[in-house]
Amino acid sequence: MGGDIGLPVTIPAALAFAQQFPETVLLLVGRQDEIGRELKKHQPRYPNVTHGRLEILHASEVITMEDSVEIALRRKKDSSMRVAAQAVKDGRAQAFVSAGNTGALMAISRYVLKTLDGIDRPAIAAAMPNQKGGATTVLDLGANVDCSAEHLLQFAIMGTALAQRGQETELPSVGLLNIGEEVIKGNDIVKQAADLLRASSLNFVGNVEGNDIFKGTVDVVVCDGFVGNVLLKSVEGLSHMVASMIREEFHRSFLTMLAGLLARPVLNRFRRRVDNRRHNGAALLGLKGVVFKSHGSADEYAFRYALERAHDAVATGLLARISSTITGLTKSHAHEQAQANQAALTSVIQK
Repeated sequence: MGGDIGLPVTIPAALAFAQQFPETVLLLVGRQDEIGRELKKHQPRYPNVTHGRLEILHASEVITMEDSVEIALRRKKDSSMRVAAQAVKDGRAQAFVSAGNTGALMAISRYVLKTLDGIDRPAIAAAMPNQKGGATTVLDLGANVDCSAEHLLQFAIMGTALAQRGQETELPSVGLLNIGEEVIKGNDIVKQAADLLRASSLNFVGNVEGNDIFKGTVDVVVCDGFVGNVLLKSVEGLSHMVASMIREEFHRSFLTMLAGLLARPVLNRFRRRVDNRRHNGAALLGLKGVVFKSHGSADEYAFRYALERAHDAVATGLLARISSTITGLTKSHAHEQAQANQAALTSVIQK
């Protein structure tokens, strides 16, 4: 029900996704009559998607983009977001995807699903294209404005688990977003986080700068939600500007049009690589359930990608990977602490 456009985008995207992944069953959560009418418009285009694979889960209320977190949590208890999150908690669904109000989605998901053991705060993570032809996982992209060093370490753990699916390396490399690569750069929290990351068993390579995200210098980049959200909005704006400039230049003159025709295969490949719709779908990591946030302005093409990312997270056991990584780091830290305590005790005895 959410997003700037709502059902005219989410329903055809869901049908296209269902046709691409015939093993899936979709719960379409929202106002039953409205969803039913939209299904009738688009379902003839997807004859292979049978009624048995589409189930409408009725929710009488809808959270708008203007609703506060308080309204979403306390007053709209039968909202489509709340009902969908509950379906994941009850095991009726394995993943939940929404294009609605981000703050409300985070609050409801955290309230209903709770956080994983060892995680204090969920984080928003998304993949950004890099010049190596792959993608760099970046988090947090807006869930947590104020973060401690321990929170940044937890983000690195979750980002590592998310990136393990898309990277060839067993343990993806992690960089801490900073104003310079030097150890002395950054504020106190960033410096403390760097110390924690260096002491962990993660593949931490050190501080990185903003341009390293698009160079593909590391697999995972960690930052607080304030910095991450500014970064995300800047990238989205740049992507739209580049696409607009290409269109304008193509229609400017006959010679430009001719050159554009000759270069069209190259331009199309470039446009495809920088098309942020192909990277739509940010994971809300740290919850006891798979939740993905689609951009509110997503079209049918983009929303289908968000569904695909949620499907991939379930298929590759994202939650189990995060829990395993947390457990491994906890055991490693406990072992190191025990060794340090034993060394200190031995030193005292010798003295």
